[in-house]
Amino acid sequence: MFRLQGMRKQRAALTAVVGGLAIFGLKLAAYFISGSVALLSDGLESIVNIAASVMMFFSVRISDMPADRTHKYGHQKAENISSLIEGVFVLLAALFIVETAVGRLLRSVALQKLDLAVGVSLLATGLNGVLSWFLSRSARETGSLALEGDARHLLSDVVSSGGVVAGLLVADYTGWALMDPLLALLVSVLVLRMGLGLVLRSSQGLMDQSCPEEEAKIREVLERHRSSFVDFHDIKTRRSGNRVFAELHLSLDGSLTVQEAHDLTDHLEEELGEELPEATLTIHVETPEQRGEPSRSAL
Repeated sequence: MFRLQGMRKQRAALTAVVGGLAIFGLKLAAYFISGSVALLSDGLESIVNIAASVMMFFSVRISDMPADRTHKYGHQKAENISSLIEGVFVLLAALFIVETAVGRLLRSVALQKLDLAVGVSLLATGLNGVLSWFLSRSARETGSLALEGDARHLLSDVVSSGGVVAGLLVADYTGWALMDPLLALLVSVLVLRMGLGLVLRSSQGLMDQSCPEEEAKIREVLERHRSSFVDFHDIKTRRSGNRVFAELHLSLDGSLTVQEAHDLTDHLEEELGEELPEATLTIHVETPEQRGEPSRSAL
């Protein structure tokens, strides 16, 4: 199953790279037609999209590599690293847009052939929206953090591009040339916010943030078998790419044999694997006496 998901992720990532190149070409054409710095800033963001998609393609290939002697938990965090680098690129693009827009505020340039440029930009925005939807669907099917991050990135691009086009139409209608660099500054704020979000989200994964939803499901599965053990505690989870690693302590009656304890933990791990196929559970078995509690047989 994971091999099939890996192939889907790689196909989706490759589609994002090819789509990103086509969209960048359209946005660049819109800039050369009109001379609009807002459209230029929109096109520059597409460069970031392409770079991010290329990194995403390689990150999903690496993350799907099986565990080896030096990476015994696998390579899934390659997706988190890719997302972090993508966030840094987005922040740099935002700063470049600010610099360009401030320069245009100080030296105004007349816009040309806006009707044609806006039409080309709208075509690129529509393609971006379709690509974002495709990546979002692929992310849900495969549980890929890298695909999800790129889908949200492109969706933000669609929103900012729509704002740029709307503002340019207003500028063309009113004749207020300052609308162009002001819109570029607005786009830079949206891009900056997006970059910060990506950096924070990927950093949380690299810092082994716990997984509340998966912990709740583990508790639910264990509660179904309450009569088979004394108690459970110290549940810990962490996410690595599209995988979740979990561990917990399970207190068993001291009268159980090693084989009986082994069979019980195997059954629990198998049932959890059916409900959370992306999770790997490690159960540490102990007796109540080891926690300073009386065993059932002693009650």
